[in-house]
Amino acid sequence: MAIIDILLPAMGEGVIEATITQILAKEGVEVEEDDSIIEIATDKVDSEISAPENGIVVEILVSEGDIVKVGQLIAKLKTEGEEKDITNVTDGNQDLSFELDKNVEILVSEEEFKENKRVIKTNKFLSPLVKSIVKRESISDEEINTIKGTGVEGRVTKDDILTYLEQRKEGVELLPKKEMASASDIIQESIKVPVVVDSGDEIIEMDRMRKLIAEHMVNSVRIAPHVTSFVEADVTSIVNWRTKNKEEFQKREGEKITFMPIFIEAMAKAVRDFPMINISVDRDNIIKKKNINIGMAAALPSGNLIVPVIKNADEKSLVGLAKSINDLANRSRNNKLMPDEIQGSTITITNLGSFGNIAGTPIINQPNVAILAVGAIVKKPAVIETPDGDAIAIRHKMMLSLAYDHRVVDGALGGMFLKRVSDYLENFDTNRKS
Repeated sequence: MAIIDILLPAMGEGVIEATITQILAKEGVEVEEDDSIIEIATDKVDSEISAPENGIVVEILVSEGDIVKVGQLIAKLKTEGEEKDITNVTDGNQDLSFELDKNVEILVSEEEFKENKRVIKTNKFLSPLVKSIVKRESISDEEINTIKGTGVEGRVTKDDILTYLEQRKEGVELLPKKEMASASDIIQESIKVPVVVDSGDEIIEMDRMRKLIAEHMVNSVRIAPHVTSFVEADVTSIVNWRTKNKEEFQKREGEKITFMPIFIEAMAKAVRDFPMINISVDRDNIIKKKNINIGMAAALPSGNLIVPVIKNADEKSLVGLAKSINDLANRSRNNKLMPDEIQGSTITITNLGSFGNIAGTPIINQPNVAILAVGAIVKKPAVIETPDGDAIAIRHKMMLSLAYDHRVVDGALGGMFLKRVSDYLENFDTNRKS
């Protein structure tokens, strides 16, 4: 017999802790390899910890609601194998080996966290650890709203809070009244609109992911002045090519070929042509991104939304894009994404056409400055040029819309980029194999 220690795995850069949201397996229950044991949530994504081998769950060392750190022992599994010294465990593609920072200070105990019942009123997203520091150090709601976050999407990190406390201790004025605020700092307070609940109305509490999405969308609209441009593309050649090659493609590559890899390929090419669409804004600085990482908005069965990222999309072939897109989409639906797979996007695409929508005005996925929406492909009569003159023919048409941040992307750049994507689609090489 062997006892395997199951540890909270490393979950990507910047993720040091997770909240236990649900215990899926009971002590004494027999589980098979890859069976889910514990469900966890981080600031970025929900995930599950699975059994590394067949065995019996000997002990669950955490409770629902607990906050645990990377590398912390959360469960023990008894297996039929020989006793062995286990230093790491692998869960599919998920490396559970870890290295803890010995200099990390444990700032609060679990008891202190649970006892402090203060409700923090802020529009900023705060992780459980940051909330515990805020409560322990009696940081007011007004102070929290003045702290500029340096984390993903401007979130306030533990280091931001500790820096603020140190500056407050030294009497440093963090936001001088005479200093002109940058565009990103001008965020108005939420306006609460009274809602009348009538008899028979059902009240549904937002789940954790929906709250994060709501905050993300509201902040994006507040931060970035949105402008949306539209163009209609003739994608008849693409539709005909896919119809002709999809069965051969799947047989040869073992992957289905949808329209999305073709859209993303065209988008990546256009980003190369117009690199100033591939930027982020940090206060009064523009960060020009080296890599082209395209976020792909994906709807979940729950009705929520997640945006997995295709890293270095411009370096992938059509086959490579198809494999990446299918893999990310499947794991999105099955809640199997790792936190670093939804980070680092530099521009985003959303497929409105999958729901039969012709066009839309999407909200920018911060900290990107642009998001491309592709509508449904519709057969339309159109005027085409022929050797004998103009003629009317049935063509496959699709609306493209680009929402962009008018602080840094003007109409000329946004319009030229959108037209270039359309050009690449309309000039698709129908003789290509992949």
